[in-house]
Amino acid sequence: MASSAARSDSWAAKLSADEMQAKARKVRRFDETEAALPVIKVQASLPAQLLNVPALFSHLGSRNPLARQVTYGDVVWMLDNVAFKPGLFSSWQAEFVTAVFEKESKEKLVDLVAVIARIIGLADEDHEFETLEERLLPFVWDLRPGRKLLAAHGDKQFILGPTGPNGIAGHLVKLPTGTPGALTRTKAVVSNGITGILSSWTYFSEPEGWSVVSDVDDTIKVTLTNDPIGILRETFINEPRPIRGMPELFATIKSMLPEDTPWFYLSASPYNLYPFLREFRNNYYPPGAILLREVSWRTIAGLLRALTTGTEQYKSERLAKIHGWFPKRKMILVGDSTQSDPEAYGELYRLYPGWVKCILIRKATDISSVGIEEKNAKERFDVAFKGIPKEVWHVFEDPEECPPFLQDVISRN
Repeated sequence: MASSAARSDSWAAKLSADEMQAKARKVRRFDETEAALPVIKVQASLPAQLLNVPALFSHLGSRNPLARQVTYGDVVWMLDNVAFKPGLFSSWQAEFVTAVFEKESKEKLVDLVAVIARIIGLADEDHEFETLEERLLPFVWDLRPGRKLLAAHGDKQFILGPTGPNGIAGHLVKLPTGTPGALTRTKAVVSNGITGILSSWTYFSEPEGWSVVSDVDDTIKVTLTNDPIGILRETFINEPRPIRGMPELFATIKSMLPEDTPWFYLSASPYNLYPFLREFRNNYYPPGAILLREVSWRTIAGLLRALTTGTEQYKSERLAKIHGWFPKRKMILVGDSTQSDPEAYGELYRLYPGWVKCILIRKATDISSVGIEEKNAKERFDVAFKGIPKEVWHVFEDPEECPPFLQDVISRN
């Protein structure tokens, strides 16, 4: 448990991060861009909400008496996960997360595509319109509360869900015997007419050893989180691009660690972007669980807010969950300077003494162009990592700086 002095240091760092985040939003006029984006779904009136009995009962979770199986026209996404053992003689467990939507036609995209194309500056004949439509489509799908999914993991079958009001379900499932370092597949048992990501991969990891947790946006993937237009372009138009040198760094880290090392990827993005981020991870980085905000936004303005507000709290909550799964693992945390990674990681170091062994922060040098130089200032990192030994954390511009530092960390631990 962190001391009162450590909690005070974490609080001071959090205030500093919140101020910088608010300033970045103001300088880049996020509010103006968000106000210009259309609302995809008009919220139902209160009487209509009260008459939506299935949605109301979805708040009951597993006790929902009206929950039913996914059905024709539903879109199901099964998320990859990591299996762990709570104790030495415990069974394998993994958190299975599913998201269920009701598929809609592209007709609802017309106004949204036109507005975003205008904001981004696409020409009418631009071939990028097709990409824009495909990536926006999950944002117009209706959420499916109260849905259950039958899944099969080897010879074992189990029910996932029911989904909550946000169309998302997540709970722990005990699994048959697994082999540390192995990847096994869980498949949805569904009828024709149900589409989506109908299987997930589980990575089995023993209680002890090393683990890697990495932020996604502007740490390993170009997102431009300090620019609302940049976020829209990188999310809905451009081919997803890795940060220069980071795929090579992660390949090197993977070669330095045991085979059963679990990897986790944190993004403040909503679940609507899971397939997009999953494909990106598969193309450039080691397998691992992608942990997102437990929301499915129906507005693009919500996406911009998710990536630029409250990110430290979200990451701290996800890291606390990982600690609950792997309290004896030695953690390597990778992040960047564009948002609150230094503060969130510093807080975790103080909160769980001895758990975090290495913190790597990429200094995003392009943010000085928007007048937020203090995000890269030495004083910012001194506050975020106050009381943390210098041999634990390293701020870098070139990923090639990191392997020698990490090798030294591994040799000491």
